[in-house]
Amino acid sequence: MLRVLTLSSLFPDSTRPNFGIFVERQTLGLAAQPDVAVRAVAPVGLPPGPLRLLPRFRQLAGLPRAETWKGLTIDRPRFTVYPGTQGRLHVPSLTRALVPLLDAIRRDFAFDVIDASFFFPDGPAAVALGRRYGVPVSIKARGADIHFWGRQGATAAQVRRAGQEADGLLAVSSAMRDDMIGIGLPADRIRVHHTGVDLDRFAPIARAAAKQQLGISGPLVISVGALIERKGHEIVVEAVARLPGVSLIIAGEGPARGRIEAAAARLGLADRVRLLGAVPHEDLPRLIAAADVMALASASEGLANAWMEALACGTPVVITPAGGAHEVVTGPAAGRVVPRDAAAFAAAIADVLRAPPSAEATRSHAASFTWPANAQALREHLHALVVSRQPEP
Repeated sequence: MLRVLTLSSLFPDSTRPNFGIFVERQTLGLAAQPDVAVRAVAPVGLPPGPLRLLPRFRQLAGLPRAETWKGLTIDRPRFTVYPGTQGRLHVPSLTRALVPLLDAIRRDFAFDVIDASFFFPDGPAAVALGRRYGVPVSIKARGADIHFWGRQGATAAQVRRAGQEADGLLAVSSAMRDDMIGIGLPADRIRVHHTGVDLDRFAPIARAAAKQQLGISGPLVISVGALIERKGHEIVVEAVARLPGVSLIIAGEGPARGRIEAAAARLGLADRVRLLGAVPHEDLPRLIAAADVMALASASEGLANAWMEALACGTPVVITPAGGAHEVVTGPAAGRVVPRDAAAFAAAIADVLRAPPSAEATRSHAASFTWPANAQALREHLHALVVSRQPEP
C-alpha cells in the first residue's frame, strides 16, 4: 500500500468550489488507484488580527478544520499570511502550522511520501516536513507558482532551494519544465505530468440548439478564466470588436471585471459581450460546447485546463504561445497559437470561423489528456520516489 500525504493550498472548499478544482481531480484520481491511500491537507492562509473580520476572510475562517470532501479525508489548517511581506514569511508560517497536524496524522496514517501539488508555499514547507518525517517529497509546478513566486525577489530563493532539495519534481507541461530549469531547478529530477480532462462530461453537443438556449444566433466565442490582467480578457474583447456579428461570453470572476466591462462599453459591445461571473464547474461543459471558439489571451500559463476542456468539447482554441500551448495545439483542428494582441486574435478567430473543423477532429487532440492517465502517472512517480529511498537488500 502506497500511503500519500497530498499537500495543496490550492484546493476547493464550500466557499470556493472552483478553486484549484484540477488539484482536487488529480487527488481523487490518485486515491482511486489500486493499493493507494491518500490523506489530503489543504492549508488556508489568513491575515493576522482584525483583517480576518473582512467578509472574504471571515468565510474562509469559518471552514471546518477537518471534513470528508467527496469521499476524501481532508484537513484545512490555518496559517498566517502577513500583508506587505511579498510572501517571504509564507513558508515558515505554513510549516509551523503543519507540524502539529502532521505529527497527529502520522500516528494513524504513516505516510510514505509527501505530494505537494503547488510549488509555493507548499513546496518549501513540504521539503522541511519531508526531512522531519524521513519521507521523500514531490513538488508539482503549475504556472504562477514558478512564473511569479519563482522570480519574485522575496521568494525566488525559497522556490529554487525547495526544487533543488525535493526528491522529485513534476511540471504540467514541457514548457513549464524548461522554465523550471531556467530558474535553476535540476533537469534530471523533473518529469512532465500533464493535466487531465473528463471526456465524459466535456463532450460535443448540438451547438445550434445550445446557442439558442443562450439567446445567441450567430458565431460565439467563449473565454474561461479568472478576471485578472494575466488572462487577457480585454484583448479578446477588443478582438471581438473587430468581428461584426460575433458574440463573446466570459466565464469567471475577479478584480478586472470593471475594466473588462468598461472596455466592452467603450467599444460599443454591450449587446455582444456577456460576463457571466463565476460559473459552477458542472455548468461549464454545456457553455464551452456551445461556442465556436474558445479564446484566452494569457500572458503566462502552465497548461490551462480550460484549453483541454474546450478541445474535449470539440471547440477549437485561439491562445497565446504561453506555457504548453504548442503541446496542445498540434494541428489546425485544435485551433491557433498567435501573438498576444487584439489584431492577431481577431484574425485567428475569423480564420477558424471561416473553415471550422469537425467537433470530432478537435476533440481528438484531447484524447490522451485523461484523468486516469494522470492518476496512473502520478502513482508511478510517487512509488518510484519511495522505492528509491528504501535500502538495498
